[in-house]
Amino acid sequence: MSSICINFAAARTKLLKNSRTVKSTIVLALIATAASFSISCSSDDEVPQVVEGQVTTPEKLDGIDGFYVLCQGNMGMNKCTLDRFTYSTGAYRNNVWTEANPELAYGLGDMGNAMHLFNGKLYITVNGSNIVEVVDAATTKHVARIQIPNCRYITDDGQYVYVSSYAGKVGVDPNAQIGYVARINPQTMTVDAECNVGYQPEQMAVAEGKLYVANSGGYRVPEYDHTVSVIDTRTFTVADTIDVAVNLYGIVYDQKHHQLFVSSRGDYYLTPSTISTIDVETDQVTAKYDIPCTEMALNGNRLYLYSSEWSYITNAFENKFAVYNTEHMNLVSDHFISDSTAADIVAPYGIAVNTINGDVLISDARDYINPGYIRCYTADGKLRWKTVTGDIPSQIVFH
Repeated sequence: MSSICINFAAARTKLLKNSRTVKSTIVLALIATAASFSISCSSDDEVPQVVEGQVTTPEKLDGIDGFYVLCQGNMGMNKCTLDRFTYSTGAYRNNVWTEANPELAYGLGDMGNAMHLFNGKLYITVNGSNIVEVVDAATTKHVARIQIPNCRYITDDGQYVYVSSYAGKVGVDPNAQIGYVARINPQTMTVDAECNVGYQPEQMAVAEGKLYVANSGGYRVPEYDHTVSVIDTRTFTVADTIDVAVNLYGIVYDQKHHQLFVSSRGDYYLTPSTISTIDVETDQVTAKYDIPCTEMALNGNRLYLYSSEWSYITNAFENKFAVYNTEHMNLVSDHFISDSTAADIVAPYGIAVNTINGDVLISDARDYINPGYIRCYTADGKLRWKTVTGDIPSQIVFH
């Protein structure tokens, strides 16, 4: 691999992996410079080929047909794709959105960030294209496109769909504008209200009639945001702001224990990644744990997470896979993957748990340029199967 390709891959890795936002204008400049050379780059490493077909033994699961995998695609290349796995056939199909919508030549868009299932429809934020693509979950057919600038994550409260938005253009800016949450009316497929929150809002969770929004402030580095905005869903106004930790990202509602888990990515220097808990009845931070966390998924009393945090001090990533008991946040295992395959995961980029059979799915973006992998692990951490995905597989949604 040429030195230009090495720099290009490293720059894109930092850009996409650190916070899934722009970390510096230097990185942006490097990507722009290197992009023109990326087509001719080659590698002596194995390059997975995009394939379709049966990847495991068919099985029937009550309540779950399969899952979708959103493949982010490389920035500026309009390569966002959607993959689909079906349990009854054991088959994995790549690029099903394009297959189902051949008449829409523009494709799914640039930089798919997140997706959410609501009332039989997938809502997909395509960050670089400033759109929310709405897809019929049964047929993968296009339903609607909704314009929301720099859209990020999605959730619902049973009545409305909510989308977090950075509001401004992509790029590090100490004066980056405040973000907001857009409320989509699923009957009309239009944004009917907006509510300003903190800077560069990320994931959200609905609990007890409130919408909790994790604010990162990622564009304002090093002046990160450190708050969770609490929106009263009845009035769609901010009812409270909770001071939590810098550079917030993930947020998961633990309904059994009436608490939220909120992850902080730290500052990539001396402030480490952590997890905080918030009591949803009092809206108070109840604990902070020195647990590095990039993504997390909850199944009953078990919080599965991986950490793959970049450090500007060591100039390296370190992948860890762990499970915590949510009642007392005690460590169940700091090496959930119990076979030797953890070392094969180059760049973990998404995690999800099948609540029916306990399988844990982990996506691997590999080099952020070529197709990635999905790996399916049993509840006891053994690899069941793996398959090739589109470029930069991220979110996984069961349907």
